[in-house]
Amino acid sequence: MRSFKADYVFPVSTAPIKNGIVTVDDSGRIISVTDQTTYEETNNAPVAHLGGIICPGFINTHCHLELSHLKGKVAPRNGLVSFIKDVQKLRHADTAEINEAAVRADEEMYQNGIIAVGDIANTNISITIKAQSKLYYHSFIECFGFSPEKANQVFDNALALLKEFTPQSCSITPHAPYSVSKELFKLINDYCEQGKNLISIHNQECADENKFYRYKQGSFIDLYADFGIDISWFKQQARNSLQSIIRLLSTEQDILMVHNTFTNLKDIYFLKRFDHKVHWCFCPNANLYIENKLPKVELFTSQGANLTLGTDSLASNSKLCILNEMRTLQQNFPVLSTARLIEWGTINGARFLGIDDEKGTLEAGKTPGLNLITGLDGLKITPESKVKRLL
Repeated sequence: MRSFKADYVFPVSTAPIKNGIVTVDDSGRIISVTDQTTYEETNNAPVAHLGGIICPGFINTHCHLELSHLKGKVAPRNGLVSFIKDVQKLRHADTAEINEAAVRADEEMYQNGIIAVGDIANTNISITIKAQSKLYYHSFIECFGFSPEKANQVFDNALALLKEFTPQSCSITPHAPYSVSKELFKLINDYCEQGKNLISIHNQECADENKFYRYKQGSFIDLYADFGIDISWFKQQARNSLQSIIRLLSTEQDILMVHNTFTNLKDIYFLKRFDHKVHWCFCPNANLYIENKLPKVELFTSQGANLTLGTDSLASNSKLCILNEMRTLQQNFPVLSTARLIEWGTINGARFLGIDDEKGTLEAGKTPGLNLITGLDGLKITPESKVKRLL
C-alpha cells in the first residue's frame, strides 16, 4: 500500500478533508480516505507528504483527438463559420502526421491527469490509439448531413464506422443542429430506441446558429453555399436552435449539450418542459479561441444543471488540460469555487459516461486515479497552478 497526504483531499463524494490522506493498493484501488487523526488506526503504509490538493483523475467529456494535427493552424477569434471552413480545408493531411499528433495528444491528456475522454470520431484513425491508450475512451461517431436526401447514406456510413470501433465503447451522435436534417435526426433517434447510445451534440456555439434557426439569416447561409448544400427546404423556425431540435432528440439516452456559448435562460427553461436526460459541457478555452466569448455560466448554476468540462480539440485550444479549463472559468467567474469545478471535472463527467462506479470520486474500492494540484492561493486556482498525476 501507498499513502499520499495533502493540505486538502477532495473526495468529491464528501466534503474536502484538511490534512487528508489517501491510501491505495498496488493497482491504484482506493483503500481508504481519512484525515491524519484517524490514519494510523486504519493503515500501515509509508506516507508521501505533498501539500496542495489531491482529487480524482479528470474526465474530459469533449475532445476531437483526430484534429490534433491542426494545433496552431487555424486562426483564432474569427468566429465559428470561419473556423469550420478552415478545419474542412486543413483536416485532410498525411495519415502518419495525423496519427503522430493524436498519439502525442493522448499522452498529453494522460500527463495532465485526465483518465477518461468523450471523443468525437469522424474517421477510423483513432481506433488503434484508443485500444492502446492508458485512458478510457468513449467515441462519439458523428453524423453530418443537412441534406434530407442524404440522410440514409450518412447514417449507414456512421453505422459502418461504429462497427469498426466496436467492441470499444462508442455510440452514434448528431454533430450539431445546423448540420443534421430532421430525417437524419429521426434515424439517430430510432437507433437510440434499440439500446444504450450516448448522445453528444454541439450546441449554440455562435450567435448565428440561433439566427439561422429563427430567421434563416446570417453567416450559415454563406457556409452552405460554399459547401454546395441546398437549403431551400429549410424554413425559419422562429425559435433558437436548441428549442427547435430538442423534440428530435431521444428521451431514452443521456444527452451532452456541448459549448452552449449562446444558450440563454429561455432555452434552459424551454428544455425543462421535456423529459430529456440533459448534461451540459463547457469548453471555455475553445469558446474564447473561436468566438472570444464564454457561456453565461451563472444561468446554468442557478438552474442546478449537471455540468461537465471538455477541452475541445487542439485546433481550438493550446493544450488538452482540464485544470486549464477550470482556471479560465474561475478567473472569469470568481464566484466558482475550486470544489465545484473539481466536481464538474470529475464525477459529473463520469456519470455522463457511465463510469462513475469506478471513476469520479475518491471512495474505497474505486480506481479513479489521483491528481495533485499545486500552486494555489488558498484553495483558488492561479496562473501558477499545476496538475501532477500521482496514479
